[in-house]
Amino acid sequence: MADGPVRVRPLSLALDATLAVVLGALQTLAYTHTHWWPLPLATLAWLVWRLDLATPRRAALLAWLYGTAWLVAGTWWLYISMHRFGGLPAPLAAAAVLALAAALSVYLAAAGWLYARLRRGTARDVALFAALWLLAEAARALIFTGFPWVAVGYSQVDSPLAALAPWVGVYGIGALLAALAAAVVRVLPGGGRVRAWSPPVVLLFVLLAPATALWLAPRDFTRSSGSLSVSLLQTDVPQDQKFAAEHLDQNLNWTSAALQAAPPGLVVAPETAVPLLPSQLAELAPGLWEGLRAHFAEPGRAALVGVPLGDFERGYTNSVVGLSGPGVGSTAYRYDKHHLVPFGEFIPTGFRWFTQMMNIPLGDFNRGVVDPPSFNFGGQRIAPNICYEDLYGEELARRFRNPATAPTLFANVSNLGWFGDSSALPQHLNISRMRSLEFQRPMVRATNTGATATIDHHGVVVARLPAFERGVLTTAVDGRSGITPFAWWAARGGLWPLVGLALAVVAVVGAAALSPRAGAARSG
Repeated sequence: MADGPVRVRPLSLALDATLAVVLGALQTLAYTHTHWWPLPLATLAWLVWRLDLATPRRAALLAWLYGTAWLVAGTWWLYISMHRFGGLPAPLAAAAVLALAAALSVYLAAAGWLYARLRRGTARDVALFAALWLLAEAARALIFTGFPWVAVGYSQVDSPLAALAPWVGVYGIGALLAALAAAVVRVLPGGGRVRAWSPPVVLLFVLLAPATALWLAPRDFTRSSGSLSVSLLQTDVPQDQKFAAEHLDQNLNWTSAALQAAPPGLVVAPETAVPLLPSQLAELAPGLWEGLRAHFAEPGRAALVGVPLGDFERGYTNSVVGLSGPGVGSTAYRYDKHHLVPFGEFIPTGFRWFTQMMNIPLGDFNRGVVDPPSFNFGGQRIAPNICYEDLYGEELARRFRNPATAPTLFANVSNLGWFGDSSALPQHLNISRMRSLEFQRPMVRATNTGATATIDHHGVVVARLPAFERGVLTTAVDGRSGITPFAWWAARGGLWPLVGLALAVVAVVGAAALSPRAGAARSG
């Protein structure tokens, strides 16, 4: 009897395509409502089931449709920045979001094609699908500076699989979720015969894998490095007012007053909380910077403030300035954003025509270094990151190469005012939570419109401000020292250890599937 799945009557291509779009979009609910974490598992299981019954060409189409709908539903808020604040006509803004999602889903289409080409209805298909899924997500994270927003692992921040974050990171969690989805299909009627695993054994794996992951993962790789009082500013400046001259004095006065009224400890202000270059500050807000420097020269006080820096000759940076201690005027700490946002902070080659269609006061910025020093204050080593830089855990890991200088606390400063009251805010909060899980470090988030919050080293939101309200959140934060397994291997190899493992799995399974002996067995 030939190997392979028990064939069922295939659905029509139109119905398959419709379901791929609906389920791809539906799974994004779990990125904002994290208690729905089983939803991506269910939609992935449907995708595996249909790929099991598809030709390579049809598999590529279904995976591409699933991925495109997933990314459109997960990043639709890009439309707000381009249309409402950038002035791009609505049809062009919508088309741009669709085009980006469609282009990024080519990686998943290639994975679907290769899976349908190499799968053989055996237990090895589970490993094959997991490896190809990981490669597709890694490609989206690495190629052309990457855009891995809504990687599937982020939907699991409140699931039992989150216990594996300090071991394998968000992409390892995504690969395990893909493996579970492929295993689920093996116990469904018509899901295929598996020579190596009987359906009861596969079912046992599906049920016990999350519990086993929780049992295997030690609760803590890190230890306390002391407590620090942290005050987080939420400026709540509407994006269409942020750079407007008529609102500048009012907004800067509130920011300056809030920074100086905060209790002793660390005060963090959002990305571009001071939206003026140094040369502009002297003219439009004289004395502001000098007053802040004098205030935070007092013992026991420090601040991290988002501000653009530079000039026309040397170029510009999206930066955070750290103020603390005597002599702060000449020795202020500076962090320059390394991972810039395409189109917002740098213009990809060949796309200047596109950015010229929008009225956005950003352009080409210089990049900072990938592994900058931390800001030292109160016995803590504080690692700033700006906006979606916390999406790249493999880059933050570079700061952990030397345990003696590794950060004890992350500080994210963001301005999501570009995206209105959208799902971008809770999605970004959950991205930060995943970083806390991977490194077992607290993350404090100071944002313009939300979500301003403190997250402990277990990824739990300890305190937060309501979105779109001006205010200051003051909490005590427990810094952590020590290195998680993920921090250790990602600091040295980035995502490449996972990519190498996935490539090895595909090579081994592919070699077995394409061998003459396998071909003879299938035709016998």
